[in-house]
Amino acid sequence: MPPILRRLAALFAIAGCLAACVVALLVVSSVCGRALMSTPISGDVELTQFGIALCIALCLPWAQLNGSNIIVDFFTQRAKARTIGVLDAFGSLLLALMVGVLAWRTASGAIAVKDAHETTMILGLPMWWTYAVLAPGLGLTTVIAFVQVGMRLSGRRLGESA
Repeated sequence: MPPILRRLAALFAIAGCLAACVVALLVVSSVCGRALMSTPISGDVELTQFGIALCIALCLPWAQLNGSNIIVDFFTQRAKARTIGVLDAFGSLLLALMVGVLAWRTASGAIAVKDAHETTMILGLPMWWTYAVLAPGLGLTTVIAFVQVGMRLSGRRLGESA
C-alpha cells in the first residue's frame, strides 16, 4: 500500500475518532443539562447525527486499509489462497464501486443542497456542510479499495508498499 494512502487513512481515522469524542461530550453535556437543569443543548440531535456520520465516513478508509470489514468465510474455508485472493479482489472492487458512487453522489448532493440553501431545522446550519465533509472519506476509501484490487490480483501482500 502506498505510504501516502496509509498516512491519509490514519489522519482521517484520527479526525473521525476526535469527532466521535466531541459527539460523546456533546451527548453527555446535553443529558446532564436536561437532567440537572432542564436545559438540554439546543440542536444536540442534529449535531450528533452530523458528527457520527462524519466519524463513520472518516474511519472507513482505515477500516478498508486494515481489512476490518466483516468477512463471511463459511464457503471459502477450504479454498486455495489464490481463490481467496481473487474473491477478496472482487469484494474490494465491488466496495470501491459502491463507495465511489456514494462519494460522487454525496459531493453532487452537497452542491445541490448548497444551491437550494437548505438548513437544519433547529440550528439553521447549512445542510451542504454535512454532505461536503462526507465525500473525502468516501473518496479515500474508494482509492484504497481500488489499490487493493490491483495488489490482490498481482499477488502482492496488502502490507507491501506499492
